[in-house]
Amino acid sequence: MKNSRPTRRAGLFLLILLSGLILSALSASAATNSVTGLGPLHLTLDGAHEPKDIDVSIRILFGITLLTLAPSILLLMTCFTRIVIVLSFVRTALQLQAAPANQIIVGLSLFMTFFIMSPVWDNINRDAVAPYRTSQISGEEALQRASGYICGFMLKQARPKDVELFVAMAKLEPTSPDKLPLRVVVPGFIISELRTAFQMGFLILVPFILIDLVVSTVLMSMGMMMLPPATISMPLKILLFVLVDGWALIVRSLVMSFGS
Repeated sequence: MKNSRPTRRAGLFLLILLSGLILSALSASAATNSVTGLGPLHLTLDGAHEPKDIDVSIRILFGITLLTLAPSILLLMTCFTRIVIVLSFVRTALQLQAAPANQIIVGLSLFMTFFIMSPVWDNINRDAVAPYRTSQISGEEALQRASGYICGFMLKQARPKDVELFVAMAKLEPTSPDKLPLRVVVPGFIISELRTAFQMGFLILVPFILIDLVVSTVLMSMGMMMLPPATISMPLKILLFVLVDGWALIVRSLVMSFGS
C-alpha cells in the first residue's frame, strides 16, 4: 500500500511527459529559438536562455492536452492492446454476446496493464520523477529518461522486422535501437502487438472449433439436423472453460507473454 501512491503518481507523470513528446513542445535545441502558438496563447522557447525547468504555462498546456492524449497513450504505448484483443477472442470463442460485458473486459485489461507495466512505472518514478521533484534534474532530462524506459518496453515487445519496416519508410540512417524516435517505435510496436494478439486468439479458438465440429457431426448422425449446433455446443464450451480454469490460464498466458 505504501508504494501504490508513488506508482500512481509515476504513471500520471509519465502520461504528462509523453504528451510533451507528442506535442514536441520541448523540441528546440540549445542553439535555436521556437515559438508555439495555440489560439491566443503563444509560448516562446529561447535556446540561448532556455529555462532549466518546465514553467507554469507549459504545465497548464500539458494538463489540457493530457485529457485528449491519455486514451491514445494508454491504448497504443502499453500492453493494453494485446490484452483487450485476447479477452475479446475468448468471449467470441465461447459464443457469448454480452458476457462478460465490455466494461468488464476493458476494466480487467486496465488493471492487468497496471500490473504488467508496474516495473516500468517504478523505474520512471525512481530515475525521472523523484530526481525531478528534488530539482536534481531538469524537466527535459526527466522527459528523456521517462521516454527511454517506455521506448525500451516497446522495443522489447516489438518484432525487429516491424520496426525496421517503419525505419525504412522513414528513410532513417542506421542507428542503435535506443536512439530510434517515437514516430518509428510506436507504429512498429502496435503492429507487433496486433500480430501477437491474433496469434494468441487463433490458439484460443482452435479447441472451441473442435467442439463445434464434434457436436455438429453427432447431431447430423442422429438425424437432428433442425437443431442448431450452438444450442448444444455453447454449454459444453462454458463447462470445459470452467473445468480447466480458463480465466486463470488466459491471464497467466498474457502476463507470461510480456516476459513478466
